[in-house]
Amino acid sequence: MKKVLVTSDLPGNYLTWLADRCEVTVYTGPDEVIPRDELLLRIADCDGLLSLVTNTIDKAVVDAAPKLRVVSNYAVGYNNIDVEYCTLKGVRVCNTPGVLTETTADCAFALLLSTARKIVAADKYVRSGAFQGWKPDLFMGYDVFGKTIGIVGMGRIGQAVARRATGFNMNVIYFDSFKNDDIAGANRVDFKELLKRSDFISLHVPYTEDTHHLIDAEAMQLMKPNAILINTARGPVVDEAALALCLKNGTIAGAGLDVFEHEPQVHSGLLNQSKAVLLPHIGSSSVATRHKMAEMAVNNLWNVLNGAEPWHAVNELREDIR
Repeated sequence: MKKVLVTSDLPGNYLTWLADRCEVTVYTGPDEVIPRDELLLRIADCDGLLSLVTNTIDKAVVDAAPKLRVVSNYAVGYNNIDVEYCTLKGVRVCNTPGVLTETTADCAFALLLSTARKIVAADKYVRSGAFQGWKPDLFMGYDVFGKTIGIVGMGRIGQAVARRATGFNMNVIYFDSFKNDDIAGANRVDFKELLKRSDFISLHVPYTEDTHHLIDAEAMQLMKPNAILINTARGPVVDEAALALCLKNGTIAGAGLDVFEHEPQVHSGLLNQSKAVLLPHIGSSSVATRHKMAEMAVNNLWNVLNGAEPWHAVNELREDIR
């Protein structure tokens, strides 16, 4: 019987289904993320690994598991995995794309509205008992309807955000390596122009060497003083220290973040910043989406272990190392 390590319990009954077919070990320890030494120990005799985006699957992990055939990531992103080394060692890498597109776009737009209209700060104000009645200048925010949104990365999620923006009669501009004509009324511009023109900037790029600190102090200096930054992509795309300083100095008006540069740590300058709305990486966290992701991740893993094609593969293997 094949042996599988799952680094966290998952929604639904998909792991029960898997346990009827494999010898499954699920990490349920006190830590949110399986400790590194425990991961290296438990994976030693495993054929398959079902990982989270919070697990670093590098050379050391792959080398610790000589029988490993598949790493199935419970996420669309896979920058936590050394895909090149997995390919070299004959390990298939899989992910869960597509299913979380609309859910993440909902979250991005919720962050945009919450930050623009100071929803979180206003909610705390009411709960604290400070609300004594209507005042003309109470929690004045920024209009969304009819404003310009700049989308950085016009992939599936970026397009979904653009569709939502059109419902608010927003002017949609975007920066991407490729022109996308599928979004009516969306105009492609260069990066600096997007920074200068946008009232809202929403990030939807993968994390790579090229996108590391794409939004840094220099980029924020080009933004409007009333601009709001939204990040539901990957934390290191934004220089968090620079963002904290720019919010403090009024360089930009606000930020809505679902991801952080050094998760789960958050820069101290953001934690007490009323201009920032901070979420604990819940962009894809709806009941339907998280259940579907579990189904996809389990099926990817099971298919590879049985010599079939996974639903979604990140890498291809040479025939001589399959």
